[in-house]
Amino acid sequence: MSFYEKGAVRIHYEEAGSGYPLLLIAGGGLNSTISGLSGSYPPFDSFVEFKGEYRCIAADLRNANAGQSTGPLEIERPWDSHTDDHLALMDHLGIDKFMVLGFCIGGPLIWNLLRRAPDRIIAAVLAQPSGSRPEMRDLFYDNNMKGWAPELVKRRPEIAMETAEKFLTRMYRTNPDFVFTVTRDFVRQCQTPVLILPDDIPAHPYAVAMEAAMLAPNAEVSLFPWKEPKERIPLAVRQIRSFLRAHRPAAA
Repeated sequence: MSFYEKGAVRIHYEEAGSGYPLLLIAGGGLNSTISGLSGSYPPFDSFVEFKGEYRCIAADLRNANAGQSTGPLEIERPWDSHTDDHLALMDHLGIDKFMVLGFCIGGPLIWNLLRRAPDRIIAAVLAQPSGSRPEMRDLFYDNNMKGWAPELVKRRPEIAMETAEKFLTRMYRTNPDFVFTVTRDFVRQCQTPVLILPDDIPAHPYAVAMEAAMLAPNAEVSLFPWKEPKERIPLAVRQIRSFLRAHRPAAA
């Protein structure tokens, strides 16, 4: 169990394996934790699948209720505060360039990493990425007001429900379109290789994932559906492995 601290932020992280650095971002929305990379929630265990070739690194998202990372709610920059944590973790570990694999909320967070640190991200895999449906703009706001905020303020009495509500409003209602963190124009100009594995549930809209894949000039997309039947999952994992190997720097 490892932690790094920067000011008022304390981030819990874990590492496994060796090789080229691969940042892993679990699903689960604002309750994303390291444990969400294994068990029954994800389609496959990222640590198990990739620690044989990569230095896998994962962290609990700041203020995830089941996690051990803590920090202030930065109302004016909710997405950027999480990206700060990911970049600061890699700085703490002495890592400049790396690859990233993220599920669910990892999609918007990866796009934000690509916006903030384009020279540091070698390649990215977005599995079942979150996105905004025009007919369900408040889905994430509503879900987090019910499933994340009440538990947070109960655990952290110094955080008022009004503060959590403002945080979620900025995160999911201020720019409630596409992938939340970047524009279509950004994706259209993004040169980083990305592999997108679409899903099709309310929080992971197929149309948004495919639109991003069509816009990004160096995007690849998996077969769909890739999680059902379950016999397809190993094929998807092989595609991720091939994609990462293809873009891993030769010196690694």
